[in-house]
Amino acid sequence: MPSCHRTAAYITAYEDPQAVQTCLDGINRQSQPVEAIIIVDNSIQFPFNPSALSQNPKLTVKSCPENVGVAKGLRIALAWAFEQGYDFLWTFDQDSVPASDCLEKLLNTYNRFHKPDYPLGIVAPTVWDIQTATIITAANFHNDQFLGYVCPEAKSPYECDAPITSGSLISLSAATRVFSHSPIAELFIDGVDLEYGMSLRAQGYHHLIVPDALLYHRFGSPKTVTVWGKHKQIYQYSALRHYYLCRNYTYLTMRYAQGKFRLYALRRRLTYLIKTSLLIWLFDPSTKAEKFRKMWACWRGTGEGFCLKRQLPYSQL
Repeated sequence: MPSCHRTAAYITAYEDPQAVQTCLDGINRQSQPVEAIIIVDNSIQFPFNPSALSQNPKLTVKSCPENVGVAKGLRIALAWAFEQGYDFLWTFDQDSVPASDCLEKLLNTYNRFHKPDYPLGIVAPTVWDIQTATIITAANFHNDQFLGYVCPEAKSPYECDAPITSGSLISLSAATRVFSHSPIAELFIDGVDLEYGMSLRAQGYHHLIVPDALLYHRFGSPKTVTVWGKHKQIYQYSALRHYYLCRNYTYLTMRYAQGKFRLYALRRRLTYLIKTSLLIWLFDPSTKAEKFRKMWACWRGTGEGFCLKRQLPYSQL
């Protein structure tokens, strides 16, 4: 069992203290324990109970009622982990629960595969959506889009460009190489994992998914609808979430696409915009006014995503 690595865990919290506690319980049940846990709590109405601090000496809670989002929360946690001298930061959304041997398997994989000529940036588990009983895939970038990927014969660890944030075991020696510019705080909530994974890949780091290390995650509120005779699963989001989805994915695909593939990316993002607008209009249960608000958020986000400069963090725009 690996014991030479100092590992801390991080949870992004938002208005659901019970989910945070369930995630904490999963972290505390690990066969390979973490040394400390930091929570960045973005809640206003339902913050995580501070009394938990006295019950768990490993725990640090940073209250951010202004809601700094996932990306800046990750930056806060990384900076804290650097200062404390940890080797790894194990990151979580509050809606995730790791299997009891998850961390042990991630660390074993890191010890087995990390080499000077094959440096690892992130080692991540297989993530199961508990609502749909399907794998939430890591992503690879193909020409003009990010595509979910699961190795066809997933018995051994396999590479990807960007694991999802929740469950990712981040090497802090790798994280220091990109911390000056990544993760981008202004991404706020969507595409954070894609940008961060790609930034580490650009520095020569590899990311591995471990098939038998399991994380159970609740991914949104899926709804099955019938579109032109085909069943389609959609997620109902707020206008703000639609804005960030459209803005950030447009920005990132235009940033990483090269040559003629930038034209393909433009067409793909416009197609997504039109389809999403139609789905909102046809199937979103909101009032007509709220539907218009969500559709406007999609159009505005897409337009702003096209206008952002390719190589600069948002904070410099």
